This record gives sequence, structure tokens and C-alpha cells, in this order.
Amino acid sequence: MSQFHSLTVDKVKHETRDAVVVTFDVPPGLQDAFQYRQGQHLTLRAMIDGQEVRRSYSICSAVQDRQLRVAIKRVSGGRFSTWANEHVKPGVALDVMPPEGRFNLPLDPATRRHYLAFAAGSGITPILSIVKTTLLAEPHSRFTILYGNRASSSVIFRDELAELKDVYMERLNLVYVMSREQQDIELFNGRITQDKCRQLFQRWLRVEDVDYAFICGPEDMMHGVSAALQEAGMPKERIRIELFAAGSGHSVREARAEYKVEARHQTEVTVIMDGNHASFTMDKDKESVLDAGLRAGIDLRYSCKGGVCSTCRCKVLEGQVDMDVNYALEDYEVARGFVLSCQSFPATDKLVLDFDVAE
Repeated sequence: MSQFHSLTVDKVKHETRDAVVVTFDVPPGLQDAFQYRQGQHLTLRAMIDGQEVRRSYSICSAVQDRQLRVAIKRVSGGRFSTWANEHVKPGVALDVMPPEGRFNLPLDPATRRHYLAFAAGSGITPILSIVKTTLLAEPHSRFTILYGNRASSSVIFRDELAELKDVYMERLNLVYVMSREQQDIELFNGRITQDKCRQLFQRWLRVEDVDYAFICGPEDMMHGVSAALQEAGMPKERIRIELFAAGSGHSVREARAEYKVEARHQTEVTVIMDGNHASFTMDKDKESVLDAGLRAGIDLRYSCKGGVCSTCRCKVLEGQVDMDVNYALEDYEVARGFVLSCQSFPATDKLVLDFDVAE
């Protein structure tokens, strides 16, 4: 799973002024490796101005489409997203890691559920994959989507969502919430916040009628929507979250780096990945396990380094770590010993981490 493969870009579609949808040509020999579930993401790698840059982007296709594509929205100062929007064309080869992520639920054709999704901006990307896959796989289930944007011009997949609504008129309810474009219904103006959700739940949507909720967007939205859902009675375990933009994610790490200790203690770290064992020694409280492993020459998998994407997820088999930031793992995963290596600092003299354990 940690290996990159070179995939050729088949199509590039300019979805909005600042977003492109990139479709990859997956050769027959890699079809099995690149089978995906709804809501998963790909880690892309490219050399930009002589420096290796990695980023994760969500797959926006239904599983039934059997078409590997991602949406890349240009963000201010975003090195990879700017490069991709300007330079990725059909025929270009990119290094791509096989699909990862658990932002999904098992599907059953006999199930009859009401799903709720909140998305903001490019957060619609995994939601689109989840909604399309679910409506096809569960003919008795329905979906409600609340999609926040600044204005109509910035809506990613607007045409595709409209077509989806036409196909599933009785099973898909799609509502846009605009922050800079006035709509006729005042309730749907503004940003998707905790207070906005309270208003929606009081006047428009009964949370008790919803079985599961999916949330994908920036950090403040994620916390606000989740809190409002739980206030309205939805159990936390029925809320699935995918964070695409966090805060700096570095404050705790930087604080560690600035924290002076009189004597640093060494930790012997062993990592298991792709069936191979590799060991290195690192200082405690100085850098994360991921950074130390990379510095030691071990090709550990990673993407965001901010505790968001779960690409660097692994299980502690021996020893203990302090995990500073976690936006990707569920509580039950942490309880079973899973950690994010990009946010993990050794707390014992010996540490064994397994990157091959899936569950």
C-alpha cells in the first residue's frame, strides 16, 4: 500500500475557474491495486521546482463508475494545487499511491436509511463519491446534502449534482448554502456554522429521522456541525468526518521543538511496512516518528503531515507514543493502538510500529 505507481493522466476538466478534475488511466496490471471504496482518497507525488511535494485528494467517482478521478482546487499559496491547475494535462504522468481512507460505511442493497451530508467548497469531492455510490447500491436509501459555497460560480460539480438530482428526484435532496450570494430563503444564506445548523434542525430538518451523517470541510465547520448534530440527539458514532483543511497543525510540534531539555533520551524504533522490518534511533520530544524515519532514509508513507489524511496511520505493537494532533482516527481506532506517525512522539525507549495492519 505504501508504493507509488506512475499513472498517466487521461482527462483534465476545468470544473470551475480554480478547480480541475483529473482522470487517470489505470493499466490492467494495476486495476486491483487501485480498486477503491466511496469516500477514499489518493496521495499524489510530483517534483515541483526540484522538490518532492505530496498531497492527498479525494476520489470523486462512484465505485460503480470504475473511473479513477480526483478534483484539485487551487488554494492560495498552495504549491501542489497551483502547479496541478496550471501544468497537469492529458498524457502527463503522476506518482499515485493506491486508495486509502475510511470515510465511508458498508452498504447493503436491503438497507433503508436516510443519510445526511454537509460539505463546504471542495469538501463535496468525497461526498459526491459517497452519495452516487450509495444511491446506486442501496435502492431504498435516500440522501440529503447541504453544500456551502461563497457563490454559484464557485460550486464544484454543479452540473453533475443537478444531473444526479434529476435521476434521483425522490431520494436526493440537495440544498445550497451561500455566504456571498443572496438566496430567496434566508435560512440558506450565510455559512454552515453550529448556529446555522441549530436553525436548520429547528425549522427544516429532523435529526431524529437521520441514520448517519457525513461532514467534509474546514476545521471550524466540522466541529460546529458535529456539535450541533450531537446537541440534536445524534450519537457521535453515527457521525463520519473528513477534514480537508485544518489549522496550522504545527503549534504543538513547534512548541516541542522550542522546549529545552537538559538531556535527550534515545528511542529505538522498528517499523514494519510491506512485510519488511527497518530500525532507526531517534531522540524523544524532538521530532515525530515520521520525520525521524524519513531522515533515516526509510520511505514511510505520508501526505499532509498535519494529522488530517490518515495516510501515515500505523499500529503500536510495542511501546507508547504521545500523539499531538488527530483529525483522522476514530476513538475506537486509537483505543486499539492505531496512531498517526506524523503526530507521534516516542514516550518509551523502544517502539515497534506496524504500517501493514489494516483493521
